[in-house]
Amino acid sequence: MDRRRFLAALGGVTALSGCLEGGPPTADGNTQGDTDDAGGSTAGGTTTPSRASAFDLPVPKDELRRGAPKDAIPAITAPVYSDDWTGFDEVNVTLEDSFEVVGVEIDGIARAYPLAILNWHEIVNDTFDGRPVVVTYCPLCGSAVTADRLVQGEPTYFGVSGFLWMSDLVMYDDRTESLWSQVLATAIRGELTGDTLSLIPSTISTWGEWKASHPETEVLVPPPVSGTIKGRQTRRYGVNPYRGYQQSGAIGIGFNEEVDERLHPKTSVIGVTSGGVARAYTLSTVNDEGVVNDEVGGLPVVVASSKDGSLVAYVRRVDGEVVEFERDGRDLEAAGSRWDLLTGRALDGPHEGTTLTRANDRSPMFWFAWADFNPETEIYGR
Repeated sequence: MDRRRFLAALGGVTALSGCLEGGPPTADGNTQGDTDDAGGSTAGGTTTPSRASAFDLPVPKDELRRGAPKDAIPAITAPVYSDDWTGFDEVNVTLEDSFEVVGVEIDGIARAYPLAILNWHEIVNDTFDGRPVVVTYCPLCGSAVTADRLVQGEPTYFGVSGFLWMSDLVMYDDRTESLWSQVLATAIRGELTGDTLSLIPSTISTWGEWKASHPETEVLVPPPVSGTIKGRQTRRYGVNPYRGYQQSGAIGIGFNEEVDERLHPKTSVIGVTSGGVARAYTLSTVNDEGVVNDEVGGLPVVVASSKDGSLVAYVRRVDGEVVEFERDGRDLEAAGSRWDLLTGRALDGPHEGTTLTRANDRSPMFWFAWADFNPETEIYGR
């Protein structure tokens, strides 16, 4: 993408912000009030099925942990995209094929959000051809959640509240200051308690694998090229501030929680829920089997992993028929067609162009986080 094109994309975000009662909060005094005393009235208006019914809402204030001041982790509100990070004087990091990204594709538009950025900013307020979208990542849980950023039917901006709940990112919306659980995609305190965001599938992959499956993809450029809720901010994007944490058995920051000890807390799992059943699939088990054909609560699923360790889960139903999948090198094979593992799209054969339905509504995440939000979960193969 050339500079004119990504500036046009930035202009689209700016134009939208003008419709949002002055746009996102900034650091110039036009900030929202503190969210410490958010109330707890139920607002209703849920847009997607929610796991929040397993938890008592609103969440008591004493269950929230203050990890950082509000907006100390500055959400991105004016994202800029390009083909890569070259050509930007402000960016002194090379985007390597090995970098992990959150990949999102909506109506033919593919974008990659490197964890090198999300580790420092956690939330990207974005727009796909006029559709308001929020892309989130919690480094403590290893969880990516993407959703429509609509509150009561109107576009809103989300920011990082600085609170943690169950070791997970707690967001706030700039319309009502309600607090939202990232993994649940549900308001847990405030005016909108119980409201749920409409989820959009996303994938955690490597930049190399994502762009191979999405040749026309754009990639998020780090601030200060992209703008944040606090204006021009920059971080050390070549450094992973959570490297030690990700390799340890620690949970969250300053937490002393009971842990489901069936797996190491940081084991990478992809979870599927259906018919009252929750099941987790570990990367190691999926790698060993090559491809997993399974059924979860009556839902036929296929689970597989890529060469770089990207876990995916799809409904294994093609034209209304349940099929068995096999591996064909880096792809899947079923019903006479090869299927791109990362996109679920048929590459050839009688189903060419057809795309499988995702079986998972959240990205892979650390085992402890999946088990916390799905305490009755099963583990495939155990």
